[in-house]
Amino acid sequence: MSTLKRNRRPTTPGEFLKEDYLKPRGIKIAEMAEAIDLSTKHFSQIVNGHQRITPTTAMKVAKVLGTTSRIWLNMQAAVDAWDADQEAKNWKPKRVFEAA
Repeated sequence: MSTLKRNRRPTTPGEFLKEDYLKPRGIKIAEMAEAIDLSTKHFSQIVNGHQRITPTTAMKVAKVLGTTSRIWLNMQAAVDAWDADQEAKNWKPKRVFEAA
């Protein structure tokens, strides 16, 4: 089984939100934060990639924008997996168990 090797970090849910939803619709960060019951600061941190999007926030964003929470959570999972892979790039296990 082969997997596609990425050469760059996946787009964060916040960046996608900003570029594909907020900017085109003229929605300000403060307006969206209020709509999903988050502080402007916290939502701004999500949009700017400094905070993860949680399942609860993903659900609220989905309801406000007419999407699904799965979209936002899948994007976050891809970023988390990339970050973990980068962090463990030189790590080697002490032992490997072969499949039965």
